[in-house]
Amino acid sequence: MKVYNNIEEFKAVKNPVVTTGTFDGVHLGHQKIISRLKDFATQQNGETVLLTFYPHPRMVLFPDDNELKLLNTQNEKIELLEKCGIDHLIIHPFTKQFSRLTSIEFVRNILVNQIHTKKLVIGYNHHFGRNREGSFAHLQEFGPIYGFEVEEIPAEDIDSIEISSTKIRNALNEGDVTLAAKYLGHHHSISGKVVHGKKIGRTIGYPTANVVVEDKYKLIPADGVYAVKIKQNGMDYDGMLNIGNNPTIPGKGRSIEVNIFNFNKEIYGEDTTIFFINRLRDELTFNGLDELKSQLANDKIESLKIFEKIK
Repeated sequence: MKVYNNIEEFKAVKNPVVTTGTFDGVHLGHQKIISRLKDFATQQNGETVLLTFYPHPRMVLFPDDNELKLLNTQNEKIELLEKCGIDHLIIHPFTKQFSRLTSIEFVRNILVNQIHTKKLVIGYNHHFGRNREGSFAHLQEFGPIYGFEVEEIPAEDIDSIEISSTKIRNALNEGDVTLAAKYLGHHHSISGKVVHGKKIGRTIGYPTANVVVEDKYKLIPADGVYAVKIKQNGMDYDGMLNIGNNPTIPGKGRSIEVNIFNFNKEIYGEDTTIFFINRLRDELTFNGLDELKSQLANDKIESLKIFEKIK
């Protein structure tokens, strides 16, 4: 996959089959669009082109929105799109000036003059251009004028529920990582650097790695205890993770702590990636470390049962 950091870097390719959008999460609905994109490219002996934007439009249009959280960091989205088999990924800077492009200007200047689109595939209820004025109806009108075809892909649904990035975010905010994975088609993950903590876990037989997620827009699931998979230095491990304020240990503060099973290496300062498999329970307050240790033993047993089921 070739990655371009703005539209000007992109050079014309043969029979470009194009889609555009934010693609946060690269969920099953997005994968459906990409699959159709690839089918058309094969039929027309063309190449797939995905146009997306950074920063996320809401970061630019609503900079004071502290509630905005995204399913993917930029690097995570690139990795997921590459796995989907996209040929060309254009990540165009989203600015206030760019946001003022009318729908016709976006089609003429970007899709036609820059990308030379022959076939455009969009998701259900896709909007574009200033104030999101552009729609599928507009594209049907512009297509014959500028020499491209357009197809709208119906929303993907599971159990009669339409999949969307918003619904996945809501599930994660409630700690429902299994529902989120069902919609995503993969497990939600976070990545961060391992930092020093109070090292209390190792005194009760459950040493933890404290993980700091640096991207402030990355969505971290609701507080609680989870069964997780961990990727560390190219190796995969099972484990359990706590997100929360550690009420049993006063003054510890909010943290993300993962206990990696059968692991005893020092990894301070290293990056690690955590995949959320299942939620075990809410974060609880215990009457001392002995009670906490007993609960952690139960949590590990439950986690191992979950991992055994998904082997």
